[in-house]
Amino acid sequence: MEEQELIPHLFRTEFSKITAVLAKLFGFEHIEIAEDIASDTFLLASEMWGLKGLPDKPVAWLYTVAKNKARDYLRRNKLFTEKIVTDIQYGNSELHEINIDLSDHNIIDSQLQMMFAICHPAIPAEAQIGLSLRILCGFGIEEIADAFLSNKETINKRLSRAKEKLRKEKVKIELPPPGEINKRLEAVLTTLYLLFNEGYYSLSQNSPVRKELCFEAMRLNHLLIENETTNKPFVNALLALMCFQASRFEARINSNGESVLYDEQDSNLWNTEFILQGEFYLNKAATGNTLSKYHLEAAIAYWHTKKEDTAEKWESILQAYNRLLQIEYSPIAALNRTYALARARDKQTAINEAEKLDLTNSHLYYSLLGYLYTDIDNEKAVKHLRTALKLAKSKADKSTIASNIDKLLKAA
Repeated sequence: MEEQELIPHLFRTEFSKITAVLAKLFGFEHIEIAEDIASDTFLLASEMWGLKGLPDKPVAWLYTVAKNKARDYLRRNKLFTEKIVTDIQYGNSELHEINIDLSDHNIIDSQLQMMFAICHPAIPAEAQIGLSLRILCGFGIEEIADAFLSNKETINKRLSRAKEKLRKEKVKIELPPPGEINKRLEAVLTTLYLLFNEGYYSLSQNSPVRKELCFEAMRLNHLLIENETTNKPFVNALLALMCFQASRFEARINSNGESVLYDEQDSNLWNTEFILQGEFYLNKAATGNTLSKYHLEAAIAYWHTKKEDTAEKWESILQAYNRLLQIEYSPIAALNRTYALARARDKQTAINEAEKLDLTNSHLYYSLLGYLYTDIDNEKAVKHLRTALKLAKSKADKSTIASNIDKLLKAA
């Protein structure tokens, strides 16, 4: 890999690791220092590698520079005498003896603990996702702004407010005690779930960064599963859901950038490896007595990976939606249930249920009504699709809806 490609790649993979380890060392109140040291490390790499060429071991080079920069900072700054020296045990007064541990084990532990610190109920979900993208995933501010369809200034303010709130709450970078782990774990999973959905159901165009949001959510979920304390059934269920959804990435957008409805997807493009991984984690989730929303959503996603349209498939999906709405009602789940109802029963039954929802601000609602009325009352179908077109925000959705309208008009 060339230097101009390697540095952005390493920034994505290593910035978050260096930041998490240094933030754990300095404490959350000094997290900007950790970020600055990590950023300065990559700035120096960009300068030096451009002049002298790539080192033999680029990652080791980055870690060595980050350690040295951290020690230099501690040497110059009263932070060392006020905070760090009281928390770190070492054999003598030499700064180089301070253990800045960038081993794989400590990196994983630091990122896991940072995940719980960031996903604290003191800050809103949007800020939790933003901090996760920045600190745990190595996303730049511009990329985070793109993820939220916002601008750099707004994102910087949002992240600064969130960090300040966590400092005021004296949030520590550590795993919660055993008695609180499940409660706090729910907040962490909610953040990962929202992070994945931000990429999977994005309102923006289908750019590479969208998939990266999903893959980062999956990577962080893996960290939870690899830790004995956080390896719970509902954690495995969420990862199963992500795997099943990710398996259909390539089939969801066609060559023209249009969204492809489930019925029209080329199942040959579905990723078999992700499907098998999803089945593995869904089996691991099938322990204990708790049935979470992640179990049910994973089950729904599992049945969507079955290519054959059978009565069992759509009845199973319908029943899973019924249970899901009992556990945690959401308008989107209710909307999706009516599609399953149409497949398991008939379109008219689904129309009756869908119109009760009255989700008049959602293009998905009118798109579904357009589908349900097709071949029953095509005039109504076109009317609903035109309303959906007005409400849709992404180019991909607009293009798909316009194409469906065109097909109906030509068939008239």
